[in-house]
Amino acid sequence: MNGLETDPLSSELLQSVVDVARAIFGAQASSVFLLDAQADELIFQSVSGQGEGFLVGRRFPAGRGIAGWVVASGEPMVANELSRNAAFDRGLAESTRYVPDSLMAAPLIHDGRMLGVLEVLDPVPQSRSSLNELDLLALFARQAAAALRVVVDRHLPDDVDRGPHPAGVLDPGRQATARQLLGSLQRLFEEPVG
Repeated sequence: MNGLETDPLSSELLQSVVDVARAIFGAQASSVFLLDAQADELIFQSVSGQGEGFLVGRRFPAGRGIAGWVVASGEPMVANELSRNAAFDRGLAESTRYVPDSLMAAPLIHDGRMLGVLEVLDPVPQSRSSLNELDLLALFARQAAAALRVVVDRHLPDDVDRGPHPAGVLDPGRQATARQLLGSLQRLFEEPVG
């Protein structure tokens, strides 16, 4: 997954994931990090809200910060009062030009494979005070991971068997599935949050 590049469908799908997550939790920002296992790095692949104009493509070591903890543990996490959380890497946050007070993070796992992390920064207080909300984020992350698997599969190294289709090209059935998932995310985003 080194040098991951996204095409318009992939970029649109990833942007929908972060936009919907941000809306669901009333957050200041949301981001998807994809894991580059070969480089042992997390890559800002899509951002909504704070940092959206300059963070995409930025890399950092996969073992740093809350996102790194989520990758290592495979578990979702809610972190309030980040200034008191030992897993929080303030220096890394400062380098992004946005230091949150709280965050929620969930792993993006599909078929047992760690794809990355979905983070929601500074969600509204009622979103981070309930186990049900963390369960909701984890459920959303599982659905997003299924959709994101399409992105990852499109950018596997050339020596990985992709089946009968040319490198980087989804068969029509998988393209339709990706578009259906994207449509569902967009419809969810357009519904009023209540």
